[in-house]
Amino acid sequence: MVTNDPRARLMQLVSEQGASLSGLSELIGRNSTYLQQFIRKGSPRKLEENDRRRLARFLGVDESELGAPEDLSSSVLIKPRGEWVDLPRLPLGASAGPGLLAGEELPIGAFRFSARWLREQGLDPAQLSAIRVEGDSMEATLRDGDEILVDRSPRNWRDGIHVVRSGEALMVKRLDLARPAVVALVSDNPAYQTIELEPGEVEVIGRVVWKSGRL
Repeated sequence: MVTNDPRARLMQLVSEQGASLSGLSELIGRNSTYLQQFIRKGSPRKLEENDRRRLARFLGVDESELGAPEDLSSSVLIKPRGEWVDLPRLPLGASAGPGLLAGEELPIGAFRFSARWLREQGLDPAQLSAIRVEGDSMEATLRDGDEILVDRSPRNWRDGIHVVRSGEALMVKRLDLARPAVVALVSDNPAYQTIELEPGEVEVIGRVVWKSGRL
């Protein structure tokens, strides 16, 4: 049964879809306890419009279920279907070249994945989002126009392909952490030089765990 209480409804959706409050809090750009405090302590009193919209799109419900007035509720929805999970597709490009400025991060669509497959891969849907690759420096592993799934789960840095931010530039690169106090951003395309930075100059957004692209 669907409840009219936005807090209870959010908790119900989190349970049904196997998400986490901490992961959803980070999805909307808040600290990890934000939604837990909203549900259990009533603070904030109601969700801000942008937060509510992101959550509704990700969870596949009308905004009115999370407290929006009926005249502000969503007209186009992505509905969950059984054991499938809709992961947000963000209007960003992670540059596989010299770097791209990040833009507005409200979802523009979704990719549908098997909830069972995500569980088998040890992936939390609330920590996943899809963005586009732009540029050719990661060819032939990643090509211009490929869509990649980024896992933003907090973890220690490790080697592998990641989306990183340096300054305002958003890039997808292979991390090489072999040398102390050096973060090497390596391109798979040998035509591009390795970028070497200090740890404080790099923010690791997430690890690339899946890709799709045209043949």
